[in-house]
Amino acid sequence: MSQDLIRLTLKDGKVLTVPRGISAKDALMMAGEDEDSLIAARLNGNLVDLTQTVDHDAAMEGLGFDSEGAVEILRHSAAHIMAQAVKSLFPNAKVAIGPAIENGFYYDFDVERPFTQDDLEKIEARMREIIASGMEFHRKELPREEAIDFFAERNEKYKVELLQALDSPWVSCYSQGDFVDLCRGPHIPDTSYVKAFKLTSVAGAYWRGDEHNPMLQRIYGTAFFNREALEKYLHFLEEALRRDHRRLGRELDLFSFSDEVGAGMVIYHPKGALLRQILEAFEKREHLRRGYQIVMGPTLLKTELWKRSGHFDHYRENMYFTEIDGQSYGIKPMNCLSHMLIYKSKIRSYRDLPLRFFELGTVHRHEKSGVLHGLLRVRQFTQDDAHILCMPEQLNGEIQDIIDFVIEFMGIFGFPYEMEISTRPEKSIGTDEDWDRATRALVSALEEKGMPFQTCEGEGAFYGPKIDIKLKDVLDRKWQCATIQCDFTLPERFDLNYIGVDGGRHRPVMVHRVILGSIERFLGVLVEHYEGAFPVWLAPVQAVAVTVTDAQADFARSVCEELRKAGMRVELDDRNEKLGYKIREAQMQKVPYMLVIGNREVAAGGVCPRRRDGTQLDLMPVQEFAAMVDKECLDATMGRVGLGII
Repeated sequence: MSQDLIRLTLKDGKVLTVPRGISAKDALMMAGEDEDSLIAARLNGNLVDLTQTVDHDAAMEGLGFDSEGAVEILRHSAAHIMAQAVKSLFPNAKVAIGPAIENGFYYDFDVERPFTQDDLEKIEARMREIIASGMEFHRKELPREEAIDFFAERNEKYKVELLQALDSPWVSCYSQGDFVDLCRGPHIPDTSYVKAFKLTSVAGAYWRGDEHNPMLQRIYGTAFFNREALEKYLHFLEEALRRDHRRLGRELDLFSFSDEVGAGMVIYHPKGALLRQILEAFEKREHLRRGYQIVMGPTLLKTELWKRSGHFDHYRENMYFTEIDGQSYGIKPMNCLSHMLIYKSKIRSYRDLPLRFFELGTVHRHEKSGVLHGLLRVRQFTQDDAHILCMPEQLNGEIQDIIDFVIEFMGIFGFPYEMEISTRPEKSIGTDEDWDRATRALVSALEEKGMPFQTCEGEGAFYGPKIDIKLKDVLDRKWQCATIQCDFTLPERFDLNYIGVDGGRHRPVMVHRVILGSIERFLGVLVEHYEGAFPVWLAPVQAVAVTVTDAQADFARSVCEELRKAGMRVELDDRNEKLGYKIREAQMQKVPYMLVIGNREVAAGGVCPRRRDGTQLDLMPVQEFAAMVDKECLDATMGRVGLGII
């Protein structure tokens, strides 16, 4: 074949012979692709612009609007358009970074004053003008030093800082019109490909996520290839805002945060503390039923222990340290060290194994202020943490039992879920052999149970691979909660042993696992999933008795007392307020049952329950109502939880 020709292998396996130096777009059109449906290309697995020249044999495919990765390219391009609009309207603004993210994009700006809603509307209008003009995206590669000079002349200090941190002697920039940005690309052919977009919010964000750096203004937005997809997403945002656990936490009087206390620290109010206690009591019962032993470890452990475990070298940026009597201590970010010390407190036999230690352990992690988010990302939280120490031959059964545990819990709360296996990260401890054994154990357990899973390369814990179970809420959002980590390394570092059948010393394997994960995060997810209308077994207040007049107060108090003795969580509203006002307030508090008590109920000695959805039930004896609620709780929890769980 002539040296002026190259071969391109297409997605369907066909081989196309084309001139060397042809553009990706022209090559794809020779292959029969529709020019109007293309936005980018994939060359040997890498995303490239349609203008990319091809000078060697390669595998190639075109990216259309529905292709994987296409919408990310669109949103990244929309971020550039937004930055161009901001620079047009605010010439003194300095641009930082503007990536595509899940469901949208953002760009950070250093400006003299915070952006307002009026500013966002002006920026959107300018973006529409840029999009309508159909400006082409042009890529240019230039020496790094030349790029530094270019952005320094324009006083773009954040771009200069990014460039100075790069090792590559060459970098790429993209321009549309008079706007130039440092970027790897690729991008859509021109600005007119953005058919539907919306700027959704603005927030403060520290440069590079470090609170010691300048506070920037981050504008969030989203973009789609068609208006229908945008409208659907905006409806999703409205629904997510309506379910926001931070707002509902205030309205339902569950929890709060205070600058006086510090960022990322939750203050539980009576109803929130009760909700958490219900969840924790349920968890303790379920763990005891499965053969776990409840343990408790200290919050402070000597730093030497964290060095032995590897946390000091691999995790200390997320830890807090203090000093007592000249001795350095680490505030625990995890519970595993104490559990290993419990194991090591006496000689263990193969007959003792497996040992399953469970702790609702409160841990502290140094999260940057920019990522804190209500209950979903905090600095102090409690994990439903357990560590199983077993013989290697018991490992498969233990992992499968944990999977069953998670599946059962997800069913009780009504969450669909997905499984992922995360493999060895670059920063890790332990031998290749131990990592291979641990990974095979996790894969085998999932395969034997017929569970589909995805593999996330390099995302395991520093001491072992893991199975991550991601639940889906009512809005189809994914949340990381349960995890199962297989660890041959820490038992080695802490010299854990058991006496085997042969009388010799053998090394156990340790499984780190959580079922719900962070109790705080899970509560936040629950609030949003149920929109604060918790199922009756979980509701901190299961019923509220509302009097019509003061004449029913004594009977209403006796009803509440009888229901409390039956194990129900009930409140009395006998205030001297209008009945309609008291009913509306109970509805706003999303209480599962309302008991309006008037003269008829007093005369009959019973109650007429009204469900949260407005369904009115017939008059019934108080004990019959309690029995009905008890059955409802049991039915919702597979027979696990009735009245009186706490």
